[in-house]
Amino acid sequence: MKCPFCSDPNTQVTDTRENDEGDVVRRRRRCVKCDKRFTTYERIDLKMPHIIKRNGNRTEFDHAKLASSMTLALRKRPVTLELVEAAIDRIEARLLSLGEAEIPSEKIGELVMRELKKLDKVAYIRFASVYRNFADVDEFSEVIREVQARPKRSRNPRETNPTPDENDLFGN
Repeated sequence: MKCPFCSDPNTQVTDTRENDEGDVVRRRRRCVKCDKRFTTYERIDLKMPHIIKRNGNRTEFDHAKLASSMTLALRKRPVTLELVEAAIDRIEARLLSLGEAEIPSEKIGELVMRELKKLDKVAYIRFASVYRNFADVDEFSEVIREVQARPKRSRNPRETNPTPDENDLFGN
């Protein structure tokens, strides 16, 4: 590491510490030549893929844009900020795991819809209506039916109607 005061390349690390989350390393350094001290920080620098828009333009991935679009869909919905941030982290992790230099914006939209569907059905429908550019009410109805679809129930009556002793401790 080059000294920021005299530009000499000979520096020594005098102290190393990690932050509580373990994602940043702080190093105190001393220049061998001028004896001045300075601090450096070491962080992981992951390169997110570039986004290929529908019109063919390419742009850098924008974390803030992803967060704002999800927040807008979730506006006035009972979803905590922690859950939203976790969903964004999963989307970004998935994009990184693909190992691609470029990803179509449609792929990101699908990942967002998948996460919103888990978080809040109304937010999912809001986002889908803009993302899929619904032309009429029938398209809304179709997505609502998709969200309302429930898994098929078992034919075994014991699985759908438990006996009283299979309920909670109070027989409820």
